[in-house]
Amino acid sequence: MESEKFVAQAAEKYGDVGRRAAYFLLDNMPASDRATLGCEFLMENLALALAAREQFAWAKNVPERIFFNDVLPYASLDEPRDPWRADFFKLASGIVRDCTNATDAAQALNRELFKQIKVHYNLARKRNNQSPAESIEQGKATCTGLAIILVDACRAVGVPARIVGVPQWAQKDGNHTWVEIWDGDWSFTGADEYDLKGLNRGWFNSDAAITVRSANPLNQIYATSWRRTGDYFPLAWDWNSREVAGVNVSARYAALEVKTNTTGTIVHVRLRQQDAGERLAADVELRSAEDALLARDHTRAGTADMNDMPDFTLPENAASVTFRFLRDGEAREKVVPCAVCMATHTLDFAWSDLTPVAAPILAAEAWLARPVAERGAAPAQACSRAEAARLQSLAWAEVQKRRTESAAAELAAQEIVLGDKTLKWLEKTFGDAPGGKHSLWITLHGGGQATAEENDRNWKGYYGRYEFPPGSINVAPRAPANTWDMWHVAWVDDLFDRLIADLVMQRGVDPNRVYLIGYSAGGDGVYQLAPRMSDRFAAAAMCAGHPNQVTPEGLRNLPFFLYMGGEDAAYNRNVIVREFSAKMDALQANDPAGYPHRLTVFPGLPHNMQNREAEVIPRMTPLSRVTWPKRVVWKQDDVTHTRFYWLERPPDAVKPYEIYAVQVDGQVITIEAPATGNLTLRLADELLDMDQPVRVLAAGKTVFNGKVPRSFAAIAQSLREREDPNTIATALLPVSW
Repeated sequence: MESEKFVAQAAEKYGDVGRRAAYFLLDNMPASDRATLGCEFLMENLALALAAREQFAWAKNVPERIFFNDVLPYASLDEPRDPWRADFFKLASGIVRDCTNATDAAQALNRELFKQIKVHYNLARKRNNQSPAESIEQGKATCTGLAIILVDACRAVGVPARIVGVPQWAQKDGNHTWVEIWDGDWSFTGADEYDLKGLNRGWFNSDAAITVRSANPLNQIYATSWRRTGDYFPLAWDWNSREVAGVNVSARYAALEVKTNTTGTIVHVRLRQQDAGERLAADVELRSAEDALLARDHTRAGTADMNDMPDFTLPENAASVTFRFLRDGEAREKVVPCAVCMATHTLDFAWSDLTPVAAPILAAEAWLARPVAERGAAPAQACSRAEAARLQSLAWAEVQKRRTESAAAELAAQEIVLGDKTLKWLEKTFGDAPGGKHSLWITLHGGGQATAEENDRNWKGYYGRYEFPPGSINVAPRAPANTWDMWHVAWVDDLFDRLIADLVMQRGVDPNRVYLIGYSAGGDGVYQLAPRMSDRFAAAAMCAGHPNQVTPEGLRNLPFFLYMGGEDAAYNRNVIVREFSAKMDALQANDPAGYPHRLTVFPGLPHNMQNREAEVIPRMTPLSRVTWPKRVVWKQDDVTHTRFYWLERPPDAVKPYEIYAVQVDGQVITIEAPATGNLTLRLADELLDMDQPVRVLAAGKTVFNGKVPRSFAAIAQSLREREDPNTIATALLPVSW
C-alpha cells in the first residue's frame, strides 16, 4: 500500500516525471526497504532530488537515466536509511553556491564538507557501512563511511555520484572505497582527500591499475548502481550479500599510471659472493622484461664505502626487470618483480644464486645490437624451449622498436604506401579493450569497375554499416584498385599484412582476433582473399559476392560465413553461393575437423540484405585464429605466396594453383600431397615437442627422422618474413621427396 501511495503522490505532485522516478526507485529497491520505508520518507527524498535538479544548472543537464540512477537514490550500499537529504541539501548548497559545474561542486564538497561536519578517517569507527548520521555522531569513519557521505552530499545538490571500490587488493591486504562523480563522463576522487590539481588523482591510482590485472573477481573494481545490472557490488563486510547492484569499471582504472616504487623509481644495487659475504666488483645491466638494455653501471667492492652503490631508474609501468652481472667473462642474472623494489631502496644479490645467461641469448643480443646493415647471418646455436621463448620476445621487441616510427606515421596518415601501391582507410574504435587487446574488423566495400569517384562513394557509404562489440577497431580500407577485381589484385595481400602489423604494434590489436567482412565486390574479395590469406584471420564473412574461379580448399582452418539474398540473381550469385557451400560440405565430410562454415540465404531479399547480414558479427566475435593447425591444406591462387601457416615454399618453386596437404600426428608429419615436391616446415613447440625426434613421411617413405634444433636464426627469419608475434617458427626443416 505504501508503494502505491508513493507512486500516486509522486504522479500527482510532479506529473509523469514523478511517476517514472517513483517506479524507478521502487522497482530497484531491496525487498527490506520496500517493507520498511514509508511514503513520507520516499516523497521527501524525491522532492528534494527534484528541487536540486531545478536549482542547480549542472543538474538540469544530467540525462534522466543517470539522474534516476545516481542522484535520486536515498542510499548507496546497505547502510542504515537516514533521511540525510534535507540536511545535506542545506549544508552543501552553501558550499557549492559559487560553482558553475558538477566537477567544481564535487571538488568544493570534498574540500569543505568534512571539515564542517567534523568527520575524518579513523579506524576506531564502529563499522564500515555507517550512515551519514552515524559517522557524524562519532566524528569517525573509514573509507566506506566517508565515501557514503560524499556521494550523499553530491546527490543532495544534483551531482551524479556513486560508490566505487575494490573488495580485495591483489597485491596487498585489505580493500578500499572511493567516489566517482559524473560531469559528462565519470571521474573519481578519494573521499575527504581533496586534491587541488583536480579529479582522477587518488593515492590509490597505481594500486588500482595493478589490482585489475588479476583474474580474481574480488580484485576487480566495481561501481554501485541502483538500477539492477545482473552483477553485484561485493561488500567486504558481508561477502554473501548480493543486495547492492554493481558495474565492473576495472577497464577505466587499468589505464592509470603504475608507480614502480612508492618513494621514487630509484633502486641501488650491491653484489656479494654469497649472502652476507664479501662485496664483488662487476659490470651490472638493467634490462627490461623484453630483454632490452636500459642502463649499465658497475658495483663496488674492497675499500669503497658501503653506500657507494650504482643506482638505476626503474621503467614506468613495468611488472619486472632483470639485473645482469658480468665478471670474469661470465654473465649471470636475476629477474626481479618491481613490486619487490617498492619495499626497499637497495637490492642485494649473491653471485652464487644468480642464473647463468645462456650463450644463444648473449649471441642474439650482440647480433641485435649491431646496425641492421652490419648484422650478417643471425646466430644459429641450438637453444632450449625456455631460451627460444625468450629469444622470440627479444626479437619481437626489436621489430617493434625498429618499426615504431613507420607504423605510427602510417596509422596517423591512415595510409600505407608500398612501392607504387597505396592503401588508405577510415577507422573507428568501439570502446575500451579488456586487457588492452583490441579485435580488428576489416570491412571491404563494394563497387568495382567504375570511376575513382564512384568507388570513393561506395567506400564511404559502406563505412559505418555495422556496430562492433566493445574493444573492437573497425578499419574500412578504400579498395587499392578501381577494376572489377579491386580487392584481390596481387598487391592487396602485402598491404593488408602491413596494415595488420601496424595495428598490432601500435594499437594493441590481438593478431589472433582479426576478422574480414566484405559486401558485393567486397564479398568477391573475401571469396578470393580468405583462402589465400586464411592464416591471418580468425574468421571471414562473404556477403553478396561472387567467387569467380576460386575454390575453398585453403579454408580448412578458417571459419567461413556466407550470406546472400535469395533473390540476388545477378551473375547467378544466389545459385553459386550454394554451390560454394556444397563444395565446403564435401570437403568437411572428408575432413570433419576442418572447413567450419555456415551458409545463410535470406528468402525474398535482393542484393541489399537490409543489414541482416550483421548477425554474423556476434557469431564471429568469440572465434580466434588457429595459429598452429594440425593439418594444413595450401592451395595457391593466381596470386602466390611463399608461406602459409607452418609451410613454406622457395620463391622460385611456387606455381599457381598447386596444392600441398600436410598433417601432424604426435611427432609424425605426413605430407599427403603432392607426390613429389619440396617444402620448408616451420616448426615450433606449439605444433609438436621439439625436444623429441620428428619423423617426416612423404610418398610412402621417411624423408627425415631426428631432432630439429631451435635457433634464433629461425626466429629472426620468421619475423623478417611476417611481423606476427604469434606465428614465430623456432626451427626450420627443409624437406624434399
